Amino acid sequence: MSVKLNTKFASQFIKSHELDYIAPTAEAALAFVRAKCGQGSDFLGWVDLPVDYDKDEFSRIKAAAERIKGMCDVLVVIGIGGSYLGARAVIEYIKSNNYNAVKNGTPEIYFAGNSISASALSDLLRMCEGKDICVNVVSKSGTTTEPAIAFRVFRDVLIKKYGEEEAKKRIFATTDKARGTLKEFSDRMGYETFVVPDDIGGRYSVLTAVGLLPIAVAGIDIDALMAGAAAAREQYLFAPFSDNDAMRYAACRNILYRRGKTTEILVSYEPAAAMFAEWWKQLYGESEGKDGKGIYPSSVIFSTDLHSLGQFIQDGSRNLFETVVDIVNPKDSLKVPFDPEDTDGLNYIAGKELDEINHKAMLGTLLAHVDGGVPNLKLETPDRSEYETGYLIYFFELACAISGYMLGVNPFDQPGVESYKKNMFALLGKKGSEERGKELALRISKL
Repeated sequence: MSVKLNTKFASQFIKSHELDYIAPTAEAALAFVRAKCGQGSDFLGWVDLPVDYDKDEFSRIKAAAERIKGMCDVLVVIGIGGSYLGARAVIEYIKSNNYNAVKNGTPEIYFAGNSISASALSDLLRMCEGKDICVNVVSKSGTTTEPAIAFRVFRDVLIKKYGEEEAKKRIFATTDKARGTLKEFSDRMGYETFVVPDDIGGRYSVLTAVGLLPIAVAGIDIDALMAGAAAAREQYLFAPFSDNDAMRYAACRNILYRRGKTTEILVSYEPAAAMFAEWWKQLYGESEGKDGKGIYPSSVIFSTDLHSLGQFIQDGSRNLFETVVDIVNPKDSLKVPFDPEDTDGLNYIAGKELDEINHKAMLGTLLAHVDGGVPNLKLETPDRSEYETGYLIYFFELACAISGYMLGVNPFDQPGVESYKKNMFALLGKKGSEERGKELALRISKL
């Protein structure tokens, strides 16, 4: 197994007999996933995706990525939620959280359409000035407000800069296979299109064209990424509870939740994992947070956040548990130099690798937080390579589905997401919602 679950730092909070008792529930949840017969089963296309994907489209993705690399300085990826988080997470996790500064021979990649901030979009437009631009707009429908606004803006920029015909070659749409506003518009305009599968929800879509096109543009080996996911599928989809760390992780989460641990903090000691944690937060938050239930997903980067949130985790409300992603083999090597004057008192670690020091910080923190009453689960992954990243993605996706079924919710819908949209549309005066807009405006005036 590439991902290994270490529960020794949670042993005083999770008894072995509790795992024995909950194992049949976890097995039943996995059976629902495997047979695709539980709630939300129409959105289980991701389960077999690593071994059953469209090979022709996969080849088109790689070809398009090469064209983009050849003609663009900047790729702007327009999308929100699962339409951008997975791609950005993988690019930064494998390459660097400073990808755009340290890239080598590949375009800068920026993400737009994930907010309605005029300042953020204006800053991005300024960063693109004087550079050759390509756009990948990612939207199942094409009518989601945030990306639709950004696409309008960048489409206008491309047409003014290159003209209609050349702009068409620089716009790539990832959308529905056969219908929807964006698909119809793209076909009419002549944009190359890729598919958002009907049976895979946004938060599970990173290994589809949604994530793979930007990831390939960054120079990442998407064949190796899929191979890692396929290996994880083989390992976890069929193994019994005793040998299945994805199932055991889901079980541990549910045991801790029943003990009142309602917030899970994903911990990494690598800044490059910050956006991976954002992807994880959407995956678990949107999958489990419904019907008045759910574990609230949070994240930190240590040791950085030990100097801001460490106090709360150590001594604050005891409704927390942590899941530490331990990247065993570092990407780079750097030693602490010797200082003849030892002005900072650090000569006792001179000559040591920073990774060794980082690892000791992790162990010290694990012990301190456990002593403070915070259970810690540890997920050990060998490195940040494409193969291991694909493996880790599938691990989290499958564990999330199992955990959601164990919790008694549909892990694949998101009914609560629509509430804010209805209010926003009404307040903006969208056709057909004028009366509701007046009612909301009146409510606001009385607050």
